[in-house]
Amino acid sequence: MWRFIARRLVELAPTLLAVATITFFLVRLAPGGPFDAERQVQPEVLERLKDHYNLNAPIYRQYLDYMFGLFRGDLGISFSKPSYTVTELILLRLPVSLELGAYALLVALGIGLGAGLLASLKPNSLLDHAPMSLAMIGICLPSFVLGPLLLLMFSEKLAWFPVMGWETPADKVLPSLTLGAVYAAYIARLTRGGMLEVLSQDYIRTARAKGLRESRVVLEHGLRGGMQPVVAFLGPATARLLTGSFVVETIFWIPGLGRDFVGAAFNRDYPLIMGTVLVYAVFVLVLNLAADIAQAWLDPRVRRA
Repeated sequence: MWRFIARRLVELAPTLLAVATITFFLVRLAPGGPFDAERQVQPEVLERLKDHYNLNAPIYRQYLDYMFGLFRGDLGISFSKPSYTVTELILLRLPVSLELGAYALLVALGIGLGAGLLASLKPNSLLDHAPMSLAMIGICLPSFVLGPLLLLMFSEKLAWFPVMGWETPADKVLPSLTLGAVYAAYIARLTRGGMLEVLSQDYIRTARAKGLRESRVVLEHGLRGGMQPVVAFLGPATARLLTGSFVVETIFWIPGLGRDFVGAAFNRDYPLIMGTVLVYAVFVLVLNLAADIAQAWLDPRVRRA
């Protein structure tokens, strides 16, 4: 296991290098530039701005300069917010996005595990068809549709929750529900499928034949095996909860990193785009590793492999 973890950590560096290289050239090949949205300025002023940010240098030189800075831990200065470095913006905005992702994960696990477990205990009944039908609707309903619908119902009509903000607990309910609902639907279906397969195994029948309580059979013996598809899904899902917050943060006007990334893409803020992509890439790789470790802990066969 330690060799496996060490190997995955060693693979982290070349993967991040590839992500940084691809992102660097993609953002510069995109139409437009970082100062196209500015008011009309004199050509000599524009040239000075480009010289200041090293944009007049050949692209290979820009790439080498950026990579040298990256190895030193310098992500550069934001073009759109020149009073901040990219590192300062990330440290300021990332905790909000992480908090939103954590709440959405709790929503997804709470609703998804409960619905999937209930459906697996009563297959082909109303308790199975009702939550699975809702799960299918949740899968088909993207966050940019669900978010405005929740705002219309609970903010505009019922006035239960604020329309925007991230200060009070009430501000965090609708964004967390919007972001976590889709993943709750996936987790519900995965839990149901995994539990139905495990509950039909011989060792479950043996446990029941020994007279163990049904709750103990399900929670202690069945849930550990039935959770394996969910654990395998949680790694990339948790990473997508962070990256998927772009839309939710924009809808609910949440001051997170996702909203800054959307603004950086529109403004061609190259350093902020690069820094945000690298941060999310690290989270994706680390969370996938954590999911693999958890799966090995749950299944001894994976540990031996």
